[in-house]
Amino acid sequence: MIEPPKGTVRDWLDIRADQGGTGFVFPDGAQDLSWEELRSSARSVASMLTGLGVGKGESIALLYPNCREALIALFGVLYGGFRATMINLVAGDSAVTYALEHSGARYGFVHPDQLDLFTRTADPEAITPLQITDARGAVAELCDLAPEDHALLMYTSGTTGRPKGVVHTHSSLLAGGWTTTVAHELTEKDRGFCVLPIYHINGLCVTVMGTLVSGGSLAMCERFSASRFWGNLEKTEATWFSVVPTIISHLLHSDTNPSANTCQRLRFGRSASSALAPDVQRAFEERFEVPIIETMGLTETAAQILSNPLPPGVRKIGSPGIAYGNEAAIFDANLQPVVHGTEGELVIRGPNVMLEYLKDPDATAGTFSKDGWLRTGDLARMDEDGYVYVTGRLKELIIKGGENIAPREIDEALYSHPDVVEAAAFARPCKSYGETVEAAVKIREGSDLTPLALLEICETKLGRFKSPDEVHILLDLPKGPSGKIQRNRILEIVDGQS
Repeated sequence: MIEPPKGTVRDWLDIRADQGGTGFVFPDGAQDLSWEELRSSARSVASMLTGLGVGKGESIALLYPNCREALIALFGVLYGGFRATMINLVAGDSAVTYALEHSGARYGFVHPDQLDLFTRTADPEAITPLQITDARGAVAELCDLAPEDHALLMYTSGTTGRPKGVVHTHSSLLAGGWTTTVAHELTEKDRGFCVLPIYHINGLCVTVMGTLVSGGSLAMCERFSASRFWGNLEKTEATWFSVVPTIISHLLHSDTNPSANTCQRLRFGRSASSALAPDVQRAFEERFEVPIIETMGLTETAAQILSNPLPPGVRKIGSPGIAYGNEAAIFDANLQPVVHGTEGELVIRGPNVMLEYLKDPDATAGTFSKDGWLRTGDLARMDEDGYVYVTGRLKELIIKGGENIAPREIDEALYSHPDVVEAAAFARPCKSYGETVEAAVKIREGSDLTPLALLEICETKLGRFKSPDEVHILLDLPKGPSGKIQRNRILEIVDGQS
């Protein structure tokens, strides 16, 4: 497929249903979901919402973990021409309350296990909970849909200030699945393996929309489990999986192994959402003999923007790869392109880029250049072959004595020790230097690794100035819904334990 998908999610679900076959399987025990049954159920949900008087493009909240019903609710909302508003179930009550209120949703599909969360966070006079079972037998004439109509509303993690509501159209949502399909050469013969929540952009666009666009199928787990990962992969006969670096590290440190059949069937594993430490990637590939394709994506770009090529193409360890389906460039502070090898801000332009931040024209305007480039906020450089190397976040840089220090450098030094499962450097405010460097790690169970040994590794690799003043060993590092370590929360946790 050379060009981005034309049409709407409704069009594409109709195509898949007419073709027939299984769309989704559930290793946790639920019944398989065919494309035809998904369309039929989605049509009922869409009809029920239309009958309730919900207007085209209006927000419908979804409070669901990964499950069969979540897919029916999601596709029902999209099929009907409404705006699927994905609620991050682990974002905290205040963030959920904000998303429900800010989105303007008058109705929400609520999984029975999330009724307590909904009761705590929703204004009962503003929003009514629904179940997909309420939709059985509903019939209504649905509104006309166009590619530029609103399809998805997903809130960013909100590390600074309030979360922002990212709006995607049917066109950009489908393009998000397409960039994955193109980069990984997905076909109707492929079956993906999803352990990331679909209320996160990686789970929703890479695996669900990638499956819709490619015409393959998807195995969906309720959540990640290191002990069941390889067994479920074998049971579902998946050909690829999408995870995050912390999951790769946990699998590497687990005592479970894939069967020879699984390794033979698996074309690749995919890593995204944050930087993958090169030492972890090499160790994983050496142990499991499964190639890991490092990629990069954003909520604002319906996930994937960069990917390394599949073998035998050139994979550059330490780089999330080259642009597929969109353009990538590096700009300076004046939003002008820089020469290859020069550090600047990574910018993206393409069919998968969001429409806007909901009800926030100032933030929307500040995120786009006048030429339509989306500013990612990531510091990066690009080599002559177009491979991007992310060096840090503009807002995450630690500024010690006026010198910029990228936390990622320190993370990678810590990950070079095989007993380190999770690692993240962070800043501590300091009157003398402005900020100083500290780090937190989780180590393998039974390891006798000490903070002093880790400090010595950092000093050897980075020199004293960039090295942490202190390394804290924690039972777990704080993580968001995708498994991405939340650097901004570590200082509070460390200080709370002292």
